[in-house]
Amino acid sequence: MVVGVDAHKKTHTLVAVVDQLGRRTDQLTVVATPTGHDQALEWLRQFGQVLVAIEDCRHLTRRFEVDLLNAGHSVVRVHTRLMAGARRSARERGKSDPIDAEAVARVALREPDLPRACLAGPARDAKLLVDHRRRLIRYPLSDSLC
Repeated sequence: MVVGVDAHKKTHTLVAVVDQLGRRTDQLTVVATPTGHDQALEWLRQFGQVLVAIEDCRHLTRRFEVDLLNAGHSVVRVHTRLMAGARRSARERGKSDPIDAEAVARVALREPDLPRACLAGPARDAKLLVDHRRRLIRYPLSDSLC
């Protein structure tokens, strides 16, 4: 399953695509704020760990990408030129946020070598420290080793 995201300054539209044919199973539109990101993450939880394909507009999606990566999802970036071609071949005519998000998901299904988003700098360091702390808490050292 792939979830495509059409991002705008005020909203993000997410569309879940289930197979190579690009069949839409569900969609959601949230506000582009931390609260909206939390709603999107809660909605994504029903699908488990998924590949999230985002239209490459980093100035609009950077915070959302970080939230998705911290939640354990894989995130790829789809260039707008690739998305435009997928939209032209869509079953639905016109241009809307759900159609664009579905086109982004279909490109991610079709193109295996899209650039992957990753945490960089201090955000990545903090994530590594938090992950290490979780492992230590989950598997504490025995008293005999201290």
